[in-house]
Amino acid sequence: MRKVMMIGKIGCGKTTLSQRLMGQAVHYQKTQAIEVLGDGILDTPGEYLEQKQFYAALTVTAVEADVILLLASCVDEQNAFSPRMSSMFSNKPVIGVVTKTDLAESEEQIEETRELLEMAGATEVLEVGFGDESCVAKVQDLIEHIMCEQ
Repeated sequence: MRKVMMIGKIGCGKTTLSQRLMGQAVHYQKTQAIEVLGDGILDTPGEYLEQKQFYAALTVTAVEADVILLLASCVDEQNAFSPRMSSMFSNKPVIGVVTKTDLAESEEQIEETRELLEMAGATEVLEVGFGDESCVAKVQDLIEHIMCEQ
């Protein structure tokens, strides 16, 4: 796998998805700084998205990434992504990932989150419920597909 950068709010599932993509057992750990996991996942702290003074760290780190994943939990009522936010990542492919779909109370929650990620600039949006292995495989397959096109 080449480098994939994950961006999202605190608690949206970045570290969990990273661990699942690497085939590791899922265990909660608070990401305190940008971490390189395995051989290619850049896991960013949620504070880097939530506090604008850290945007420079996201743009600098994105230089090292081949693909950017924007993650948003469909059960979170607040959006942290601004419209066309993907433009700050130097034309890198940007994929949106709606997380925690297995916890959604309605399809409307999932659809609203999908729309927010599309407005942020995600060219494709996937849905992930962490109880479903096939969802994680879809994310992995899309990342590999994009890598082959580059």
